[in-house]
Amino acid sequence: MELVAPAGNLLALKTAVNAGADAVYIGLKNATNARNFSGLNFTEADIRSGIQYARQHKRKVMVAINTFPQAGRAGEWRATVDAAHALGADAVILADPGLLAYAADRYPAMNRHLSVQGSATHADAIELMREQFGIVRAVLPRVLALADIERLIQHTSVPLEVFGFGSLCVMAEGRCLLSSFATGDSPNNKGVCSPAHAVRWLDKGNTLEARLGGIMIDAYGPGESAGYPTLCKGRFEVEGEVDHVLENPTSLNSLDLLPRLLEIGVSALKIEGRQRSPAYVKEVVSTLRAAIDALKRDPARYAARSTWHQALSRHAEGEQVTQGAYDRPWK
Repeated sequence: MELVAPAGNLLALKTAVNAGADAVYIGLKNATNARNFSGLNFTEADIRSGIQYARQHKRKVMVAINTFPQAGRAGEWRATVDAAHALGADAVILADPGLLAYAADRYPAMNRHLSVQGSATHADAIELMREQFGIVRAVLPRVLALADIERLIQHTSVPLEVFGFGSLCVMAEGRCLLSSFATGDSPNNKGVCSPAHAVRWLDKGNTLEARLGGIMIDAYGPGESAGYPTLCKGRFEVEGEVDHVLENPTSLNSLDLLPRLLEIGVSALKIEGRQRSPAYVKEVVSTLRAAIDALKRDPARYAARSTWHQALSRHAEGEQVTQGAYDRPWK
């Protein structure tokens, strides 16, 4: 099972490689990238350096081009596919069928992965993408239970990648209508749910207000840490009580499920978080590396260590973890 790590800059890429990632996924500094946060991501020169570093350590680099082209501007997305090929990326991660067709026609030897934003949740959809566009891997949305994933593996020839750790979202893989309402931008074709131009921090003396598109979505008291504001995880007052009304900040953690994921034939385990720091990348990658290696050495005696859980909890949103849709006892 391949361990796939996120990187928002060249330092994070090198950190991921050093910590034991088998592959690193990255994106350019533009709207083709679903994590188009200001101050993050790669220039073409960065990608060239990153691929060179990964090659030296026998690791892979994948380029995510996982937003959908804006009307009349498909050329920018195609140019990014061209750049990924020219720079020698090991794979491109695509969601849009038009871009998949472009990549398959122009660069048939380049590996194409179906992005999680492609939202393929059943075997017919994945097989169609293989037949039409020659995908060699599909990243599954985080809405499937383990039993669903097992059935998929039994009915498709395409290797499957699932998420093993990282933040969750109330919307289907970042297609956030709440963010679009507040900012006027679509995460699907601008690449970020809280664009920097729409974020405002207002110091009110004893309170720090976070606003998105003019809407106050959180207020922090003295000494309280303030995260990057996202509307779904803001705190709002309802009937006199202030709380996370839409979603409590929490992260997916699959440590206890690794034996089952390996047993049913999952090909790759993905870590979410290209917007996170190199320190996050280092500890999360090294923790999951240790867990996967322990599992492969002796599957019968594998048990997730408390130190691994503690390490991942430190990097979880709200320091809370869940098994998300993987575990649905009510089904």
